[in-house]
Amino acid sequence: MDIRQYQQSDCKELTELFYNTVHTVNAKDYTKEQLNVWATGQVDLEKWDLSLQEHYSVVAVENNVIVGFGDIDKTGYLDRLFVHADHQGKGIATAICDRLEQFVKKNVTTHASITARPFFEKRGYKVVKEQQVERQGIFLTNYVMVKE
Repeated sequence: MDIRQYQQSDCKELTELFYNTVHTVNAKDYTKEQLNVWATGQVDLEKWDLSLQEHYSVVAVENNVIVGFGDIDKTGYLDRLFVHADHQGKGIATAICDRLEQFVKKNVTTHASITARPFFEKRGYKVVKEQQVERQGIFLTNYVMVKE
């Protein structure tokens, strides 16, 4: 597996990986209704691309296929961390997260899903608070977590 910087040509593939991961991996912790408002399948590619370019964004590639990605901003906010459903448990998220955390060299904050919470806890993140995020009138639970 290779981890490299995000490129504009990755954007569409990342949005598809995001959608498919949310609808498979996160399905054990969220209802179908919640998954549908979290990952609608209707993404603004320009907006995603701009966000990924503004942040420090990396992709994990195995056999020329993107198997995961993540991004963090200059303030230490880890925004996205997703690994393809068929590549879970192989250390990909750990490798991506290591790279993102090294980039900022300070406290890292994330809004972790129910599914991702145990992963972040194993890395030393602490729950600051549980929150309900509203999307199209539907509420999803996540956790504000910090690693100092």
